[in-house]
Amino acid sequence: MGASEMGASEIEPLVSTAWVTERLSDPDIRIVDASYFVPGGIAPALQQYDEGHLPGAVFFDINDVAIPGGTKDHTFPTAEIFAAKVGALGIGNHHHIIAYDHMGGACAAARVWWMFRYFGHDRVSVLNGGLGQWKREGRTLETVKPVAAPATFAAKDGGLIVRDRAAMEKNIEAGTWQSLDARSAGRFAGTDSEPRPGLRSGHIPGSRNLPFAVLYDSATQTMKSADAIANAFAGAGIDLDHPITTTCGSGVTACTVALGAYLVGKTDVAIYDGSWLEWGADSTLPLETGPAK
Repeated sequence: MGASEMGASEIEPLVSTAWVTERLSDPDIRIVDASYFVPGGIAPALQQYDEGHLPGAVFFDINDVAIPGGTKDHTFPTAEIFAAKVGALGIGNHHHIIAYDHMGGACAAARVWWMFRYFGHDRVSVLNGGLGQWKREGRTLETVKPVAAPATFAAKDGGLIVRDRAAMEKNIEAGTWQSLDARSAGRFAGTDSEPRPGLRSGHIPGSRNLPFAVLYDSATQTMKSADAIANAFAGAGIDLDHPITTTCGSGVTACTVALGAYLVGKTDVAIYDGSWLEWGADSTLPLETGPAK
C-alpha cells in the first residue's frame, strides 16, 4: 500500500509530500522539523527553519529533547523528559507526527521517528525526501513560528536501546547481536578523519558497515525501494532474521538504518546511543580499521 492510500488506522513509516500537503489542515497531524547538521548541530538547523519551514511545523531540537548534561548533546532522554518536551511542543498521544529534515530523513527525522516508537507511540512517519523534495516541488513554506498549545503526552520506556558501552564491548566476544555501523566506508575503515575533534578512527571490532547514504536515491534523497534496501543489508553481510544494533557517529544516522530495516520488515532494531562519539573517545576500548572482517 502506498502512502497516498493509507487509511486512518494504518500508519506508514514514510509519507509523501503530496500526502502531507493534502492534510496540512488536519488537526490530528503534527509536523516537526527535526533537522540537525554535522558539523554544526542545531544552530544552522534553526537558521534554516527560520528561513522557511513546512506550514505549521514546529522545530524539534534533538539536543533539547535529551538528558541535560549527558555524555553528548543529544543523550537519549528518559520517558519523563521525552513526555514533557514533546507535550510542550503541542504533541499528544492522539496525534500523528510527521518528521522531516533537510537530508530526506537521515538527520535527524529518522531519529525522531525512532524515539517516538521507542516511547510507545507508533503514530509517526518520516516525510520521504524531506525539505529538499518539498522545495523542488515548489510547495508552500512559511516563516511564522506556530504557537502550540501544550498537550499531554504519556511515554513508556521501550527496550531497544544500548546505553552502556560495556554492553557493546561484551558483545564483541558474545555475538548476541550484529553490530551495524551507519557511517561512511572511509570513516568505518579509518581512512577518513572524523568530523568531530578528538575521536580515534576506525570501528568497533566485529562490526559490519552499511553507510546510511546507500539507502537513499542520491538525486532526490528519497528512500530506495524495499528490494534495493534488502539487497543493501545483504551486501553488508547482515542477516535480518537475527538481532541488530546500529551505531553511527552520535546515534542519529543509526536510526536511518533502523528505518531502512523497518521498511523491509525488521521492526526490532536497537540503537547504540553513544555510538562513535562515545567509543572513539575512549582509548581503553578496542577498535579495528579497514573494511569489515
